[in-house]
Amino acid sequence: MEIPPKSPDESEKSPQSKELITSNTGSTLCMSSRSESVWTSAPRSKWDIYHKPIIVVSVGVAIFLFGTVITSLSCFLTENTNAYKMSGPAFLSLGLMLLVCGLVWIPIIRKKQKQRQKSQFLQSLKSFFFNR
Repeated sequence: MEIPPKSPDESEKSPQSKELITSNTGSTLCMSSRSESVWTSAPRSKWDIYHKPIIVVSVGVAIFLFGTVITSLSCFLTENTNAYKMSGPAFLSLGLMLLVCGLVWIPIIRKKQKQRQKSQFLQSLKSFFFNR
């Protein structure tokens, strides 16, 4: 009697494919999604909401001030002025870019918060009327 050869599916499965088959992808997707706060309605502090744009703004201001110092050094020092003249404006522009991005990010978050509050209010109204 011959032993039938193993099918390629059984013998050559990689450990990653076994993990994918056995994992619970639906629940993992919801847990690892970026909008986890949509699923949990726990109140968040102002720092939890605005910490990323505040960090971006503060880093932008620091880089902008560093660029200002470097650029002013090119005016006062006579040695290595080419290096200061090249790197100073680069730091100025990078800092200004981060500063503006952070400042624009804050109203966007506020708008999303208002939309989320309206959405939760409408969901509660819908559940009130349809669950009677």
